[in-house]
Amino acid sequence: DFRNMTQLKNKNKAHAWVVSVDMGYGHQRAAYPLRHLAYKGVLNANTYPGIPQEDRKIWKTTRRFYEFISRFKQVPIIGNEIFELYDTVQSIPAFYPKRDLSEPTFQVKQVMSLIRKSHWGEHLIAKLAKKPLPLICTFFAPAFMAEYYQYPGDIYCLATDTDISRAWVPQYPSRSRIKYFAPTYRVADRLRLYGVRQHNIFLTGFPLPIENTGPPDMRRLKQDILYRLVNLDPKRRYAARHNEEIHEHLGYRRLPRHAMHPLMLTFAVGGAGAQREIAVTVLRSLRQRILQHQISYTMVAGIHNEVSKFFRDAVRDLGLMSELGKHIHIIFANSKNEYFAKFNEALLTTDILWSKPSELSFYTALVIPLIIAPPIGSQERFNRKWVESIGSGAVQEDPEYTHEWLFDWIHSGWLAEAAIQGFVEAPKFGTFNIAKIISEKPSEMKVMGTVLPY
Repeated sequence: DFRNMTQLKNKNKAHAWVVSVDMGYGHQRAAYPLRHLAYKGVLNANTYPGIPQEDRKIWKTTRRFYEFISRFKQVPIIGNEIFELYDTVQSIPAFYPKRDLSEPTFQVKQVMSLIRKSHWGEHLIAKLAKKPLPLICTFFAPAFMAEYYQYPGDIYCLATDTDISRAWVPQYPSRSRIKYFAPTYRVADRLRLYGVRQHNIFLTGFPLPIENTGPPDMRRLKQDILYRLVNLDPKRRYAARHNEEIHEHLGYRRLPRHAMHPLMLTFAVGGAGAQREIAVTVLRSLRQRILQHQISYTMVAGIHNEVSKFFRDAVRDLGLMSELGKHIHIIFANSKNEYFAKFNEALLTTDILWSKPSELSFYTALVIPLIIAPPIGSQERFNRKWVESIGSGAVQEDPEYTHEWLFDWIHSGWLAEAAIQGFVEAPKFGTFNIAKIISEKPSEMKVMGTVLPY
């Protein structure tokens, strides 16, 4: 039973330190599927027990600034200009023409200066070094710390977007021993442009929750696809045109007659609670469709109680309280681990995911087509481009008319096609690949995904 993390952990001999950071959702969401590998659970570099006050202060300043900028972007006129100025500092350069991009950026130099002058992270690395297991970091700063303070075990850094900025690579990449888990081919290629040696790059894919993928043979996920296609292709237009393709990828020639659950749209707001207004605009647009039980709608508030209240107030104001808990759902949790668990469970009955193109872009591999809300930041613009390039999602139309264009997309069969594209093109085996790598000697592993399923 792959939903039993304790059982899976006992079966897996490979244990590691898994270190994330409590900033937004992205870095912790990447670590959550690896919790069965994590010795003593996932640690957050900025909130772990016993963290020195000076380190806590540095992390707190960084986090507050990040959240302030994310929220400030919503301020008319000036907010967008201030955010764009901030985003320039951490922007991802154009990939072409291919060139040497190994020169460290201001952001890298700033991080290294804090490590050297303020002893930032020294306490954390000394704590981990007492048991030198493989170290997996879902944010670059702890990996830099580990290398600087000469952590005795292997150091791995997991990139959390479909393309990454120079900030993810230390000042002198050709001399670095940090090994990278690349979630996409583009990240692997980008790391080489940044100067990372090829033998330190492993093309793994992004780690997805095992409770959603099932075992590596993907048998259960393939069964989920069939029932999802019933909701996404009600007129069987996609199935009629692509019956052979469905058989090739799924092993089935016919779709089930009935779905396992009502058509479900899920809207996920970001870690800073941004874009909650879009979610409510969608609710308003879908009001009649919900009352007629043509669609169910889940709004994901995450750990933000004020966002949960905002959603509940909107449900009440629209006269939809009778549908709450039936065809309208609000996901809220007091902790991120509780939120991730609830969110992953909701994905099992989600047919369409609407979100800004964050790390959730990778979740299209779970055979869920994406509706892309406006991106926030350079990395999200690259994520949007990736989703569009593999054909598993599209940019939102006007949210006020969701009741029209969303059902046009469904009846045309396009969303069913996007779901299959996500399954075929997006990486699905990241969690399994990472476990395999840390359980073997890196010198024995081929790089760039040549022996790893993607």
